[in-house]
Amino acid sequence: MALLPDDHRVLYQAFLDQASQDATLTPWLAKLPEQLANGLDRQRHGDLSAWEKAVAKLPALPEERHVDLTSDTVSIDVALSDSQKRQCFNLLRKLSPWRKGPFRLGGIEIDTEWRSDWKWQRVAPHLAPLKYRKVLDVGGGSGYHAWRMAGEGASFVLVIDPSPRFYWQFQAVRHFVGEADGGRTQFLPVGIEDVPEKLAFFDTVFSMGVLYHRPSPLEHLQQLKEALAPGGELVLETLVVEGDEQTVFVPGERYAAMPNVYFLPSSKALCHWLTRCGFTNVRVVDEAVTTLEEQRSTEWMTYQSLADFLDPNDPTRTIEGYPAPRRAVIIANKPASVISSPT
Repeated sequence: MALLPDDHRVLYQAFLDQASQDATLTPWLAKLPEQLANGLDRQRHGDLSAWEKAVAKLPALPEERHVDLTSDTVSIDVALSDSQKRQCFNLLRKLSPWRKGPFRLGGIEIDTEWRSDWKWQRVAPHLAPLKYRKVLDVGGGSGYHAWRMAGEGASFVLVIDPSPRFYWQFQAVRHFVGEADGGRTQFLPVGIEDVPEKLAFFDTVFSMGVLYHRPSPLEHLQQLKEALAPGGELVLETLVVEGDEQTVFVPGERYAAMPNVYFLPSSKALCHWLTRCGFTNVRVVDEAVTTLEEQRSTEWMTYQSLADFLDPNDPTRTIEGYPAPRRAVIIANKPASVISSPT
């Protein structure tokens, strides 16, 4: 058998460690080779080799480092020479655009498009304590929130996202983190549809910024529910509109210039959907309009951002004339047990 790349070997070991404690994860372990091969297929992703090479060229780092996964900026302080710092800066820039962060890696400040720390500040106070919990972060991007989850003491955090660019951004951060998290934080380049059905393994499942990209939102909610262990917690963040339980907005071909936005329910409608899907203790914990300070172009994400997608004469509307992006966070639970109906 050929030797596995280091990133694959570490992922396998993390799955093996979890499966040794809970055989629920064993069927997924068998699927990893195919999922990694598909998710990192160079034929499907023309730039993948360049991203992989950029991470491979990052210089070896000294063992002594200070890793902070509990502050707004995920920070790894490690001594680099001036030439090493320039090398790291140039290699990390090859992975641009960086969308979720911020990070500080060896003194290099990565100012990402999203101030993801602001979202975390809104979400974190409402979570069941993450310490010792097994966590799935669906559509987790470069992994910023996953590192924050690890910082809260989660025993296992798995990011799934089909983007190979995000995969290699995560591996770049992993290069700096090293073993400081004990290998508890991992990334698999797949979507929620690749999670085994009825897995019932994770104590907490996050789906942030995903639901509105799904043409079948109720199917997505069911998939999230199936990934949760009985009694587990769902953390759902998505675009919403104002309205009552029956309000669901379906935009045209684009919404805020995004081509793949399907359903924007009101918070009340989304709570209704979750209840219909069998979730309990459904509650809205935050709702706010996205500001130009939270999502913007930066040196590390030089493409157009939110300011370019709003009506220049009326920032409360998108360039298509729709309500400007508004996001809500809803938390709900999978029932601890299923009560059989009387015969």
